[in-house]
Amino acid sequence: MNAPEIQSEAFSIAHASGGDWQELTEACLLSLGKSAKGGNLGFVYVSDSLDEDLHLILKRLKEATRIHDWVGTIGFGVCVSGAEFFDMPAMAVMVGSVPQDSFCILPTIGPEDRDLPKEVLDWSRKHNPTLGIVHADPRVPGLEKIFMRIEGQTHCFLVGGMTASRGAHDQIAGEVTDGGVSGILLGSELEVVTGLTQGCSPIGPVHNVTRGRDNIILTLDSRPAFDVFEEDIGELLARDLNKINGYVHAAIPISGSDTGDYLVRNLLGVYPEKGWVSIGERVGVGDQVMFVRRDGATANADLKRMVADIKRRAGAQPRAAFYFTCVARGPNLFGAGSVELGTIAKILGEDVPLIGFFANGEISHNRLYGYTGVLSLIL
Repeated sequence: MNAPEIQSEAFSIAHASGGDWQELTEACLLSLGKSAKGGNLGFVYVSDSLDEDLHLILKRLKEATRIHDWVGTIGFGVCVSGAEFFDMPAMAVMVGSVPQDSFCILPTIGPEDRDLPKEVLDWSRKHNPTLGIVHADPRVPGLEKIFMRIEGQTHCFLVGGMTASRGAHDQIAGEVTDGGVSGILLGSELEVVTGLTQGCSPIGPVHNVTRGRDNIILTLDSRPAFDVFEEDIGELLARDLNKINGYVHAAIPISGSDTGDYLVRNLLGVYPEKGWVSIGERVGVGDQVMFVRRDGATANADLKRMVADIKRRAGAQPRAAFYFTCVARGPNLFGAGSVELGTIAKILGEDVPLIGFFANGEISHNRLYGYTGVLSLIL
């Protein structure tokens, strides 16, 4: 059910799968052993099989470890160093020991909250947070506005993911909560580095929206949008549009990006008779759009590139790692056998404590991504 813990100088992880909440929690605590006793910060991710049990899990973790500050949420699966547990009862726990004033719990920030709590702002002014690890409720509108508000008032870079659950959408930020964005801010005393990997690759050039309405693209480059789409996807797919479902997507290039970054959005519909294409993003004249495809081989190559780059930028052995990956990745993109997390461990180091979850959308900077993986290290 569980595996031996992986630990660094300051952080330890444990995981368990295939039982009820009590069995999994006790297995993780047993695996952590004495490591949990000296910690002052905890992270916990559970699969949505345990969505109704998060209150009980948190209570037991606090009781057993005496750690007051916990952060986490629910996903379709959980990640640990070298392994992924998808669509099954599973739990991953990380405990750490860091200076008490080097982090600040971020309570739930909702659409109506114009300012962050005074204690968060006061701490931020003193400790200049560099990274925020956050979780978002996908039922809440305007999440990117909340991300921008948090970044604007704390000046930190956000990473994380949206809760993924077929039931409750709870998060943990000191206590169980929901209804917005919550997590933890890390002060400048803790060195961090972060990177993002795409799960889709472009299949055509960037196009300009010359007529658009809400989610519907009427024309691209002054031509019917469907005609442009048909050319980009090629004759084989164009002959059977049923094959594009879940395979071809739209992407919005990020203006000013020096890495060719883009936000992937689902295709909502194509209308050959009208010449329209509908995507999961509001568009207007002057916006840019390209079409991309889910590609396991290209995604794997980009994953290796990203992990190698982040390791190079880190320069030192990480004390802890966090990985937030899309529910459409993992076994759904790379196949069975923990290929995605195994690849990360092989490059980053199998002894680096890593924790994360399969999210319903990934957070990097102040944007909501899809089909991506976001990796962050504490040095």
